[in-house]
This record gives sequence, structure tokens and C-alpha cells, in this order.
Amino acid sequence: MKRRAAVCGAIVLGLALASAALATASTPVLPDSCKGGSLDGAQTLICMPKAWNGDLVVFAHGYVAPTGRPPVIPLDQLQLPDGTSIPAVVTGLGFAFATTSYSVDGLAILEGVGDLEKLVRAFPAIADPPPDRLPDHVYLVGASEGGLVTTLAVEQAPEAFSGGLATCGPIGDFRRQIDYVGDFRVLFDYFFPRLIAGDAIDPPEVTQQQWDTTYVPRITAAFLRHPARLDQLLRVARAPYDPNEPQTKIETALGVLWYNVFATADLKAKLGDENPYDNSRRLYLGSGNDFRLNLLVDRFHADEGALATIQKDYQTSGRLAGPLVTLHTTADPIVPYWHEPLYTLKALPSGLLHANLPVFRYGHCSFRAEEALVGLGLLVLEVEGRELLNAERVLPTSAARRRYRSLARMNGLQR
Repeated sequence: MKRRAAVCGAIVLGLALASAALATASTPVLPDSCKGGSLDGAQTLICMPKAWNGDLVVFAHGYVAPTGRPPVIPLDQLQLPDGTSIPAVVTGLGFAFATTSYSVDGLAILEGVGDLEKLVRAFPAIADPPPDRLPDHVYLVGASEGGLVTTLAVEQAPEAFSGGLATCGPIGDFRRQIDYVGDFRVLFDYFFPRLIAGDAIDPPEVTQQQWDTTYVPRITAAFLRHPARLDQLLRVARAPYDPNEPQTKIETALGVLWYNVFATADLKAKLGDENPYDNSRRLYLGSGNDFRLNLLVDRFHADEGALATIQKDYQTSGRLAGPLVTLHTTADPIVPYWHEPLYTLKALPSGLLHANLPVFRYGHCSFRAEEALVGLGLLVLEVEGRELLNAERVLPTSAARRRYRSLARMNGLQR
């Protein structure tokens, strides 16, 4: 028992130290040319290169939990996991860079599309120094929730955006994404009962307040005491992890549970205080006793109004009005890779295909700089018919440059 407690304490401490390290490294190095501002209730950031190539890259950020305070730009999302500054890379390629906080936090997909369109229209007036002309091309790049914002914008606003690079976004089926998170919570409550207050559709606010201090250590300890239950949870939920890194089982579970705890109330509020999650007829398979699981697991019925709103406002159509390139890790635990083939199927009836770059790796939006550059390069090639100039020059290491050359050749960007 003492050894198990010591191991548990070491892992909890390790998770805390890792979180602290991420927090200290969460602010990217921004080019000196970056200027902040505001636009219709949203913060803006625009960075101009030394020699502008005439094109603009606009960044759509991912989910930010509501705080009750005015939205701010999530600076930690302006860098890749390896610390590469997105604005620095973009301006290093000669593009102008622009982003917005959106005018609301939380579920901000509709607002995100509108705020980004406003940003593009305002760019000539608010950039510093003012550009001498309108952008020749506007490339929209988005991550996670921003990946869905990007895809919807490319489908709906061709006058504003020349094309999009959507990374790790729930673009295949937004309702299924909601069900994935809800299913994980009800399965967690079955295998690890009474560890989190509330239920899948009503997590109390106190859970958010005590998440890091109380719930993460408590849940982690339970996973370590009952690894077989954790394995069943992941198997039934079909939640990815890296089999070569056993700690990613806990990382996956905590990550998906975080979205249930921090996003559910806001999601319901923005859908008219109605519940969008439904598992009333779901058959769960893969546990040690599927009959008992399906008999006892919590069941919920979605409100029809919430489902109608999702279908009308949040589901992609597949009817692309411009080029779309997507980038997605194949073992993404938060927004699973199955969104990519689902979107491909959506696009087939209209005869439109998007270029998907699968990244064979565990993690949510865990891309390297060279992979993101290949995605941007494919988009530029689709829109302008030219190669992305000086791509290797902005990469930080010789190893990254070698990997870029290999990926570029594989994807037809270099001969």
C-alpha cells in the first residue's frame, strides 16, 4: 500500500509539474511588429512582416472556457507544442498575420466566423503600418474549435477567405463530437462512481473550481488503483491513447473529462438552455460485462430544440466554396480522427474533395512546425498554383528542415 501511494503521489506531482512547465512556456515569442487592438467587443492582434508578400494569414483559435470576464486572445494557442511561434513563422514567410479573441468565450463557432470576417474587412484600416493595398489572398488557419470555424467559413464565406487550413477540428459531425464527450463521462461514472459531482449533462460549477486541486489528484489515484477499469473505459469509449506510453491513458481520460466539466454548462446555455446529449439508445460494447453496463449506465434524452440548432448552425455541409486542407493526428483523444473520413463523405456528393494530411501521432493538435508548413504549402498551391517560398528558412533546426523536405516531396510540394 505504501508503494502504491508513493507511485500515485509521484504521478500526481509529475502531472502538476508538467502543467506548471507548460504554464511558464505558454506565451510565444511575438514579432516586434505585432500590435494589439479591439474590434466590436473582441481583442485583435496583427503582425506585419518586414517585406509583405501581399497575402494575409488569419488564425482561428480553439476552445477557451468561459471565465465571466471579457475575452482575451489565448496567447498559449499561438505556438505549436514544440514552442514554435505561429506569428513569427507566418511573418517570416512574408505573410501578414491577424487573429481575434472572438467576442465570446466558450462555444464561439458562430461568433468566430463572424468576428473573423470583420477582422478581414478591417485589416487595411487597423494594420500598423497600414498596408498599401488589400490582401491578394486571405488564408484562414484554425485549430480545434477553430478548425470547425475555419471549415464553416470556407463553406460559407468565399468572399472573405481564399481557402482554409483546418487542424484537429470537429468537422465531420459536431453532434457526434458532443456525444463522444458525453459518452465518456457516463462511462466514467459507471466504472468510477461518485468521483465527480453532478452528472454528464449537469456538472456543478464547484467542480470547475476544484478541478486541479481536488479532482485531478482524486481521479488519477483511482485510475492507478484500478487500471483494468481504466482500460475498459477507454476501450468502450473508443478513446485513443499511445500504447507505448501508458501514462497517455490517464492523459486521455483527464482531457476528455475536462471538456465535459468545463464546456457542458456553456454549451447548453448557448443552445437555449437545452440538452444536446443523447445516449438513450446507445449500445456500449467492450467491457467485462456489457449486459450489466448497458443496464446500469446513466441514460439521457436530448432536447429536440438543441438538436435542431446544432443541425442548422454547427454542422458542416461539405459544400466547399474554396480549397480546404486538413491536418489531424490519428490518435487525437479530444477530437478523434474519425471526423476526417466523415467530412470526406460529406463532400463527395458535391464532387469536392479536401486534402487531408494524417499525422501518425498521439495528442490533440500535437503538430510540428514542418507539418503545419506542409499543410499551409498545400493550401497556397491549391489557391495560387505556386510553392510556398522560404519555408525551410523559418524552421528552427536542421532536423526540422530535413523532415520538411521529406514531407514536401511526399505531398508533391517539391520535386
